[in-house]
Amino acid sequence: MALSSFVNGSVFGAQFGGDPARVIALHGWGRTHKDFDVCLEGLNAISIDLPGFGVSPPPNQAGGAAMYADLISPILDTCHTPVVVVGHSFGGRVAVHLAEQRPAAIGGLVLTGVPLLHRAHRKGRPALRYQLGRLFHRWGLVNDNVLEGLKDKYGSADYRSASGVMRDILVTVVNESYEQQLRSISAPVDLVWGDGDDAAPPEIATRSEALLTDARMTLLGGIDHFVPTTAPSALREAIDRRLGAIQ
Repeated sequence: MALSSFVNGSVFGAQFGGDPARVIALHGWGRTHKDFDVCLEGLNAISIDLPGFGVSPPPNQAGGAAMYADLISPILDTCHTPVVVVGHSFGGRVAVHLAEQRPAAIGGLVLTGVPLLHRAHRKGRPALRYQLGRLFHRWGLVNDNVLEGLKDKYGSADYRSASGVMRDILVTVVNESYEQQLRSISAPVDLVWGDGDDAAPPEIATRSEALLTDARMTLLGGIDHFVPTTAPSALREAIDRRLGAIQ
């Protein structure tokens, strides 16, 4: 499928169907618009490469999910609103800010594997050498290059693969939590989660559901974090449900 450009050529992605889009899909960190090819087939939809991923150039500056929502918000003006916004992982972080910023344009959200809240129980502590490195850096005993080397060695796979402004963006978003946005969303929300999601465990979806005004949670057995590619039919079912409610 040929790529289309949006927002004056600053964002690229795939356009499905021949009419203005009723669905916008936002992928996860390190992924591309292609994750949604199966679940969007036959719909009037747009699936974009978020800035810094796929063929979309990175943002000019670092920021969080709210910045990304600002960057892609003009796409809504080309759509048949209200639209359904589908967000996986990082894309879901952007989606909740988009729903807060443009409530009249959002008729529903479908969120899957999104780290909307901090984990109730944090993972194990960072490696001791990294902890000491941060402490010594704070005391001025090691320089920035040493600390950066420790981050490269002990950081997550996403952190190690990112560089420049994208690394700064990653550091920002992984420390964000979206209680305020969840409480402000008036559109109905489908939470579609794999029970084997270890990146955004189901307990996050359960706690998020309690903050939302109108939410429905679907837990998929034997499915991991990558619902758009491992369970596209379940995601499509939720999309169709939200479309049916606004048409």
